[in-house]
Amino acid sequence: MTNKKYNGALVVIDVQNDFCPGGSLAVAEGDAIIPVINRLMPLFLRVAATQDWHPADHVSFASVHKGKKPQDVIMHRDKEQVLWPDHCIQATHGAALHPDLDRRFINLIIHKGMDPLLDSYSAFFENDKQTQTGLHGYFQVLGISRLYFCGLATDYCVFASARDALRLGFEVAVIEDACRGVDFPPGNVDKCLAELREGGALLLQSGDLDHE
Repeated sequence: MTNKKYNGALVVIDVQNDFCPGGSLAVAEGDAIIPVINRLMPLFLRVAATQDWHPADHVSFASVHKGKKPQDVIMHRDKEQVLWPDHCIQATHGAALHPDLDRRFINLIIHKGMDPLLDSYSAFFENDKQTQTGLHGYFQVLGISRLYFCGLATDYCVFASARDALRLGFEVAVIEDACRGVDFPPGNVDKCLAELREGGALLLQSGDLDHE
């Protein structure tokens, strides 16, 4: 592989210990994407990664809502909020990037979900769709207009990030074999990928990149 083949940026979403096998909110085969991502990172001009970085009393934790359990849905600030096990608590092992992820090629790490009363799936905006993480401005300053997404989980944070990137005017590709999904509710992965495709995103396999 030739270094820096693509002028776009690779966006690595939430490849953290808690989302990998053994973590508190593990995605099935979540760690299987890490060798794929490691092979891809050297190809790109820039690599940005995100981390959920929650306070211990975060609104998305079922444990802070009396009588609720993970995957229950509540109304919060007039929006539906899916509840999850406690995960990615700031400065804990679970919040750390997976140790097998090759951090040498990561140029920027964005922390999201730090407001205890506001969840965050997207790499660009908190779930109020107004509070920015700074990633949009970073790519604007660099003049990067094409983004390739990978990571965890396909139907939540990868989906929300890619959807926002389309809305912000970026060219978007999702590398399917470098992602894994929760698939909650069942069928959610296919639904989300279909929505991205209809919105103009390319759905690729990692092996396609040398043949674009």
